[in-house]
Formats: sequence, C-alpha cells, structure tokens
Amino acid sequence: MGNASLKTWAQSAPRLISVAAGRAAADLVVRGGKWVNVHTREILADHDIAIADGRFAYCGPDAGHCIGENTEIMEAAGRYMIPGLCDAHMHIESGMLTPAEFARAVIPHGTTSMFTDPHEIANVLGLRGVRLMHDEALMQPINIFTQMPSCAPSAPGLETTGHEITPEDVEEAMTWPGIIGLGEMMNFPGVISGDPKMLAEIAATRVAGKTVGGHYASSDLGPAFHAYAAGGPADDHEGICEADAVARVRQGMRAMMRLGSAWHDVESQITAVTEKGLDPRGFILCTDDCHSGTLVNDGHMNRVVRHAIECGCDPVIALQMATINTATHFGLERELGAIAPGRRADMILTSDLRTLPIETVIARGRIVAENGRIATDCPHLDWPEDVRGTVCLGKRLAAGDFAIPAPEGANRVTARVIGVVENQAPTRALAAELAVQNGIVEGNPAQDICQIALVERHRGTGKVVNGFVSGFGYKGHMAMASTVAHDSHHMIVVGTSRTDMALAANRLGQVGGGVTVWKDGEELALVELPIAGLISDSPAAEVAAQADRMVAAMKSCGCTLNNAYMQHSLLALVVIPELRISDLGLVDVTRFEIIDLFEASS
Repeated sequence: MGNASLKTWAQSAPRLISVAAGRAAADLVVRGGKWVNVHTREILADHDIAIADGRFAYCGPDAGHCIGENTEIMEAAGRYMIPGLCDAHMHIESGMLTPAEFARAVIPHGTTSMFTDPHEIANVLGLRGVRLMHDEALMQPINIFTQMPSCAPSAPGLETTGHEITPEDVEEAMTWPGIIGLGEMMNFPGVISGDPKMLAEIAATRVAGKTVGGHYASSDLGPAFHAYAAGGPADDHEGICEADAVARVRQGMRAMMRLGSAWHDVESQITAVTEKGLDPRGFILCTDDCHSGTLVNDGHMNRVVRHAIECGCDPVIALQMATINTATHFGLERELGAIAPGRRADMILTSDLRTLPIETVIARGRIVAENGRIATDCPHLDWPEDVRGTVCLGKRLAAGDFAIPAPEGANRVTARVIGVVENQAPTRALAAELAVQNGIVEGNPAQDICQIALVERHRGTGKVVNGFVSGFGYKGHMAMASTVAHDSHHMIVVGTSRTDMALAANRLGQVGGGVTVWKDGEELALVELPIAGLISDSPAAEVAAQADRMVAAMKSCGCTLNNAYMQHSLLALVVIPELRISDLGLVDVTRFEIIDLFEASS
C-alpha cells in the first residue's frame, strides 16, 4: 500500500537486518536525540535512529555501527524524536483541496499519515470520483489511505445525490491498493434496523479484513446504540461528551475525538482518560473537517495534539493518540505509527513536547519539511475536464425562487427554524413567529432569523427548497452560497435578501462551483472550487487566501460564529440532529422524516 517508490518490508528486510547488525550502512542516521517511544511511553535520551530503504533499521543508544561512507548524518542535538502524526478520520474535500495540495499543506505540520473518507466527491461523481482521489493519494510522499465511502446518499429517502454508492461498489473498492476500510457508516438508523444494503457493505469490508468506520450521531446510549455497535463499526467520531466516549470504548469501539475547523470535541471527552483514568489505547485524535485557512494558518494534527495537552493530557499519551493508537486501529501497527525497526521512517524532530514546534519532518526516510517549509514534491493527477462542470442549475434563478408563500389567509406563521450551534455539528430545532407581507413569509434578521435555500444542482431540475435558519447573526442585505453542502452537495444559500440570494446562486452556476458572499448586490468574496464543485487544484496558499477573504466577508455581514463556513456547509447533513434541509424538504433528523416548514395552527 502507498507510493510505489517505497519498498515493502519483505523487500527491505535483508538490508534492514544487515544495517541493524552493522554489516551494511544506513542511508540516514539521526544522532543524539530523545527517542519518544510510544510503545512503552518512555522518553529515552541520547539515542540514535538509523534509516534504510525508507524504513527504520536500528533504534538504540549508538548507531555508530550503521554508519558508512555514504551515510547522511543528522544531529538531533537533544531534540525529541517523535513519530510522524496520523489523522485517523478526515475528509480531504473539506480543505477545498486535491490530495496533492492537501498533502503539501499538512506535511510542514508533521502529518505523515492520513485516513481519508472521500464521501463528499462520491456524492457528486460516484465511484469514479473516489478512484480519482484514491489514485492521487497514492502518488504522494506521505501515507494517504482511503476509506471507501459507505453512504451516498447518507440517508436514503431523505435526499437525492448526484450518484449512489452500492454494495457492489464497496466490494470492488476493497480490491484497490490504497483502500484501508469502509468510510463512516452514517446511516446508523439503517444499521440499527438491519438494512440489507448497509449490512452488505459492512460484510464486504469485514470479509476483506478491513476496518469499518462509524458515525453514531445520537445522544441515545440505550438499545439503539448497542444495536449499532453490534452492527460492526470499529470507531466513532461523533461523541461530544465524556459519556459518549466512555460508552464507545466500553463496547470495543475506538473513541475518535476531533478538533477540526469548527468541531471542538476533544476537551469535553478527553476527561475519560485524564480524570476517569480509562485506558488511553481506546482513544484516538482526528480532525474530521479542516478548511484550507485552518491548515495554512493554524496547523493540522499538531494543532490537535497541542490542544489535547492543553486539556490536561500527558504529552506522550496525546502523541500515542495521534500515532500508534491510530496505526493499531487500522491494522498497521507493524507498518507505521512508531519509531521502531521495520516501520516506515516517518519522524518529527521537535524541541518541545508541549508546544510542539515542527522543526524537521521525515517521511519514508526523506526530509520532507524543515521549519514550516515544504521540501518535497507532491505530484498531481491530471484531473479530467468533465469533473469540472458539475453545477447544473437548469435555469437562471430569480429572487422569486427564494420567496416562501404563506398558508392561505395567514397574517403570521409559526415556522420551524434550523438553529446553528457554535463549534458543534448538531443543530437545534427552533420555532419562531414570523410576519407575512403580500402573502410571503419574511425572515427576521433583528431576531437572527434569515432564509436558507437548497438549490438542486446535479440534474438541473431548477428545484429550490426554502426554509429559515438562525445563529449566523447576519445583518443588512446579503447572501452566501456554497456548492459544498454535506453530504448531497447541492447548493446551500443563506441570506437576508432574496435578490442577493439569486445573484449568489447564479454566480456559482457560472464558475462551476465554490463559495461566494454577496452584500447589497455586490460580490465580496469568491472561492472557486471547479472540481466537482468541491475542491480546487490551485496551491493551498492561494485557496487559503480566498477562504480568508470569504471569512472576512462573512464577518462584514455581521457573522461572529467561529468558522461559520463549516456550519454553513453542514446545514444539509441529514444524518446529524436535529433539523436540516434537503432537496426533498425540511428534515427532522431525530425522527428521520420530512416535515412541514410551518407548525400547524392551534
């Protein structure tokens, strides 16, 4: 699995043995460092590491016998030598980047292994999109493993996707070289009810000897949760409190605690280890979703590890949760996740374990970044032209498409409103009394209630589903539109002005997808995402700069939420409670059914 330039252990074993024995010379020896051993939870001072064929050959107190005339010597000078960091669950598309550009962005932050679920592109392009992501992932100088998406659509009957994933697709993907398992099983009601399609996908994964990813987005820890655990998912990242983490590890699942751009779920769960004293082997750190601005400006897994330490976790335990625990979970303990003989030589040199400055990054035995600067190539796939024209609106939209007619004769209505919760994926199901003017229901920005619309963009039906949302704090006349709308990836438009909503939607139809912010009839920011309407193959720094302008534009429209873009992008995610919007209508995710926008009058 991985880049063809990396020899397998079997191919390298004779040389690794010879180097460790002193019969052959290493390619690289790192001398005089503090070896952070995540197997034993020790910090061993004055140790050397010898590397050959991109793998660790010798890890011990003196590698002098491994040094030959052509061996490169690197002085650790007392710095800590830690394993390259692993992201156990993440979506490359959330970075708005291709796998190559995502790798380029995270390598300087010390990430050397990623376990990615490309279910965003699967919803738009189907199995073909997954294959394109998988193929570019295998070209990279770091380890990018792909989980085959399990749920497209995420909730059958509640949304319409551009493509569907079938058990036959899953069975085929399990034969691909970079597939590590099944992506998050979001259709947890389907698993609980014994849905044959979901169980067939899980079975195909288990037969292939690979890992089934979980997604149990519910606070119900009763029989439904136990039924889900019996269905086979090996991990879950949807926990938001200590009780969630404890429940998962007690059932033999790994609790994946995430710190992404908008999901801050580490602090509330890591107390299961730091205070309750549970075995940390059952806990893993991940990001889930990070947009390009976070990656370029704040970091990646180094940011998560630092945060876990700030939350009271022992630094070496935090490192275990981002290295060996992850590797073990995916059956790769003998391949990566630790500085130990035979493993891929993925290592970081850092002068401090708590603040974790990423000073030198080695991947597969080569220096790939130093002091925040990339020092390697990240090869690009030649993305075909037809994946760039996926936004099909079917017509030019007008302000009238975003008008919400009131029930006949009504002067006021009680509307259901999607309530955004800062830094969390779940929403709240709210209700608000709204005024009717000329037969049209109006939002109420003074009460932080504006309009939301889902515009069908896969088949050009021209359909627009309208509703209301609260929590963004928008003021004045504005609109924000995005073709990133997990997981169906239709177009989500939020605004206070129907005219601006139409302008924003049409703009994305014109450029082939992305994110745009409008105010008073003028465009303030645009992030172009031409591939599937989800990602760009432009350099990460350029996309991050566009994303920064987008965030600034949202703030200029009154939005003060942390990473509000991520909240915006999840408003159509019909597998996380409580209330969402889809191309079929307003969705009550606690009951998994379509409901009316207006409450019945008493």
